[in-house]
Amino acid sequence: MDFGLTNRVALVAAASKGIGFAAARELAREGARVFLCSRDEERAREAARRIAEETGTECVGMRADVTDDADARAFAELARERAGRVDILVTNAGGPPSATFESADLEMYRRAFELNALSAIRLAQLVVPAMREARWGRVVNVTSISVKQPIEGLLLSNTVRAGLTGWAKTLSAEVAADNVTVNNVAPGYTLTERQDELAAARAGTSGKSKEELIGMWAAQVPMRRLASAEEIAAAIVFLASERASYITGVTLQVDGGWVRGLF
Repeated sequence: MDFGLTNRVALVAAASKGIGFAAARELAREGARVFLCSRDEERAREAARRIAEETGTECVGMRADVTDDADARAFAELARERAGRVDILVTNAGGPPSATFESADLEMYRRAFELNALSAIRLAQLVVPAMREARWGRVVNVTSISVKQPIEGLLLSNTVRAGLTGWAKTLSAEVAADNVTVNNVAPGYTLTERQDELAAARAGTSGKSKEELIGMWAAQVPMRRLASAEEIAAAIVFLASERASYITGVTLQVDGGWVRGLF
C-alpha cells in the first residue's frame, strides 16, 4: 500500500528513543523527510543519523525542549528553513510521574499540563496555520490508553491527556474543511524506557519486582504481551498518510485489547 508520504515533511517531537524514534523511522521508511528533536542534542543527532543511514532518507535531529516556547519555535523553523514547510506533526513527550491524589501537589499538575498538553498545543500553533493555507496537513498526538480507561496510580496522565484529547477533537472540526486532520494514537502498555521506569517506581511500593509487574501488565492484555514501539509507530504513520484522508477527530487505541469499553 502506498501511503503517499514520499517527500512529505514530518516534525516528530521527543524522538531520540521509544515511540517517538520508532515513528520517525517509520515515516522515513515511507519516504518522508523527518525532523526530530530531543532534550539531549547528542541523542537527537545520533537518532537522526541512524534513521538516515537505515532508510536513505533525509533526517535531521536537534536539541529542543517542547515545553519551552523558544525551543519549540526553533524546531519548527528548522524544518521550514530546510524543507520549506511542515506537512506532518507528531506531538510526543515523556509522561508525568506516577502519582495519586494524596501525593500530587498543584505544581505537579502544572508541570504535567505543560509537558503533555501545552507541548502539543504549542507545536500545533506553530505549524497548523500553514497547513491550512496549503490545504494539506496531519497532526497526530501520542497520548495513552488512559484517555479511554484511567490507569490506577497515573492520576496526572489520566487528567492531562484527557484534556488534550478534548482539545484535539475540537481542533479537528475547526480545520477539517482545509484538508487538515487531527487524530490521537493511544498506546497501551509498550516496551519502552518509560514503561521500565514506571515498573521500577511501582516496585518500590508494591512489594513486587519490576519483572513481576511487567508480567502482571502483560497478563491484563488479551494478547498476553506488551506492544513494541514499532507497532505504535505503524498506527501513527497510517494516520499521517494519504490513506487516512477521511479520518479525523479519532483516538485510536493500540493496546492489544486492554481497554474493555465499546468506545
